[in-house]
Amino acid sequence: MLLKVQSCDVFQVQPVLVKKQPKFPTRERHMAIRRKKSTAMVTSTAKPATTTTTTTAAAAGGEQRKTCQSCKCPREAHAIYQQQTTNVHERLGFKLVSPADSGVEARDLGYTWVPPGVRASSRINRYFEQLPEEAVPRLGSEGACSRERQIAYQLPKQDLSLEHCKHLEVQHEASFEDFVTARNEIALDIAYIKDAPYDEHCAHCDNEIAAGELVVAAPKFVESVMWHPKCFSCSTCNSLLVDLTYCVHDDKIYCERHYAEMLKPRCAGCDELIFSGEYTKAMDKDWHSGHFCCWQCDESLTGQRYVIRDDHPYCIKCYENVFANTCEECNKIIGIDSKDLSYKDKHWHEACFLCFKCHLSLVDKQFGAKADKIYCGNCYDSQFASRCDGCGEVFRAGTKKMEYKTRQWHENCFCCCVCKTAIGTKSFIPREQEIYCAGCYEEKFATRCIKCNKVITSGGVTYKNEPWHRECFTCTHCNITLAGQRFTSRDEKPYCAECFGELFAKRCTACVKPITGIGGTRFISFEDRHWHHDCFVCASCKASLVGRGFITDGPDILCPDCAKQKLM
Repeated sequence: MLLKVQSCDVFQVQPVLVKKQPKFPTRERHMAIRRKKSTAMVTSTAKPATTTTTTTAAAAGGEQRKTCQSCKCPREAHAIYQQQTTNVHERLGFKLVSPADSGVEARDLGYTWVPPGVRASSRINRYFEQLPEEAVPRLGSEGACSRERQIAYQLPKQDLSLEHCKHLEVQHEASFEDFVTARNEIALDIAYIKDAPYDEHCAHCDNEIAAGELVVAAPKFVESVMWHPKCFSCSTCNSLLVDLTYCVHDDKIYCERHYAEMLKPRCAGCDELIFSGEYTKAMDKDWHSGHFCCWQCDESLTGQRYVIRDDHPYCIKCYENVFANTCEECNKIIGIDSKDLSYKDKHWHEACFLCFKCHLSLVDKQFGAKADKIYCGNCYDSQFASRCDGCGEVFRAGTKKMEYKTRQWHENCFCCCVCKTAIGTKSFIPREQEIYCAGCYEEKFATRCIKCNKVITSGGVTYKNEPWHRECFTCTHCNITLAGQRFTSRDEKPYCAECFGELFAKRCTACVKPITGIGGTRFISFEDRHWHHDCFVCASCKASLVGRGFITDGPDILCPDCAKQKLM
């Protein structure tokens, strides 16, 4: 029997101290922060300062997760339906654009969003015609739902505003604000569409853009940089940039999510950026300290052992409660520190894997199973084993058995009854309760040629109830093959028609040729002379004498008229 040993990999993670330097261009970053601070000083009022309360990274339970509470899937994995469509300008904190400034009201054209600054509906339709159908945000369509999902994914609120950060420590709020200010100043913007002023190449696919063709342009790039509408996508995830919102980094465009992740680690639990110098790295992901939790009970796994199942971490207790198998013998859970021995969907502790009858350990031993019980080889044989039809001995557990119809043999007992060679998986022929290999069966029972005494395997002929090879059935005199030919016999020997005529047939007195023929050839005999039917004619007038009277004249025969003339 085949026994499986199941095991799982157990991990342990410790927090690591990571020092990251900001990747912003230093000069531009400082200028952006300085402009923000100077603006804040000018516009500040006498109102008392307020502090945003944030949740620490060690918040209990699963509150840190940005996932569905029912199925724990990411929010963007669900179809999102809502009454109000998201305004990206408002989400980004940009100046809101009125319909008069933006061109048209999107809903009036049947969309949830249209490119800003475009008034002609024909140009808007031209733009959307170049996008994949599933990306066109028509009201009530899958494209509209896809837009909402992409906004939630590409433009996470917790990256854009401090008020949406639930797990940012107070001491890191200033770093977050600096990050937002520098990003908004040097990287984040909204693109627009225009007609290409001249021939150019797409910055993404490098295919040609003809003058006058509708293209996407980005204010953070020089005027000559253009994209096809379908090519304006994130350099990391390759998704179309929702509502033409982009970030620029090293002359490439990104969605805000992946732009931020190039500069800061993102917690895989709460989906917020990590500004602390100390955080946890596990499962090839980054986590706030305390956010690397059991997928089932949300207890922190930092410094604890855990098991990965379906790409999710579980503490030992939850893993054993949810996934561990129950031992068939003791009905207790088989923990991760125990070997899980399985056979046909049944499981045992190593110490519980015993013979049902003698209680001998079966680990690394042959065993048999019967009626949901397992037995050692000896106990199984004594109670249940069948016997070999060859030697009469039992089939012990683990022994290979050969079966044919209702009979069974040991592998070595399944052999030819003549030559005793083991047949194994080779072809064989049964006859009267005996087994023969193909060679011995042919040798003993196959039809043999009466002439050469060799086995006739195919294409034989029968003559006088005796078998012949086709090539052996030949004329006794000239050895030409007679299979399929006309022939006759003499003294039980076959002859072709030609040889039989030459050797044994009567000869015509007139033409001296043999009188041959198969099946009743007609000829004329007189005394000891013979004629072909056509040769029996008057020697003088050549008239046929068949059925007429005739007169002999020495070797010749004459009709009555010619004989009368000759005598007169």
